[in-house]
Amino acid sequence: MLPGTLPEPSWLAAALGGGSTAIAVMLLTSTLHPPGGATALIAVIGIDKIHALGYLYALVTVGFGALIMLIVALLIYNFSRNRRYPEFWF
Repeated sequence: MLPGTLPEPSWLAAALGGGSTAIAVMLLTSTLHPPGGATALIAVIGIDKIHALGYLYALVTVGFGALIMLIVALLIYNFSRNRRYPEFWF
């Protein structure tokens, strides 16, 4: 165990990471999104492979999610002649 870390299972880290800290930040920024809390919780209580990824786990999870949503939006909104998405890229 590393110095300054909680013993396994880290119930306190799970409660603070996914239960309160992530949700409190989302409430403060008016961006409440339950999968965001679940992502934080999985990062804390996940298997060793997830822990080995570190911050890369959150970046890849969020990055792929955003990419998939963008691709779906581009496909759906650009089939119609009356709608264009996005209207401006920059």
